Amino acid sequence: MILPNGTIVAVADGTTLKLFRNKGMETRLDLVLLDDPAVAPINPGSGARHRSDSANPDRGRPAEDGFAAASAEYLNRLAVEGTLDGLFLIADPRTLGELRKHFHAKLQAKIVGELPKDLVGHPIQDIATAIRNA
Repeated sequence: MILPNGTIVAVADGTTLKLFRNKGMETRLDLVLLDDPAVAPINPGSGARHRSDSANPDRGRPAEDGFAAASAEYLNRLAVEGTLDGLFLIADPRTLGELRKHFHAKLQAKIVGELPKDLVGHPIQDIATAIRNA
């Protein structure tokens, strides 16, 4: 895939959001890591919780969903403020689905591509290769 110069690449999972800017031209990707965004998880709500692991085997999921919602809000803010021209999103399938639930219409209009893959812990070269092959 060819990403326009200036496109933001967001790589996310349930606990991490990394942002890169493509400084490359045409078919050449040149991803530059941006400062870590200030993302605070959104409280998934209060109320009774199952204590048994068998009743709630994925106890960390509400916190991960809250982080995904907060990440979406951060990206929404960039789109609404006009500081984001294009977005390529890479996230594991579950997080990608959770992110989509919270996207503002202005952010949705700026998405140039998505990749349902967990690449948060991978080096920039692996991320660039995955985008090229998308």
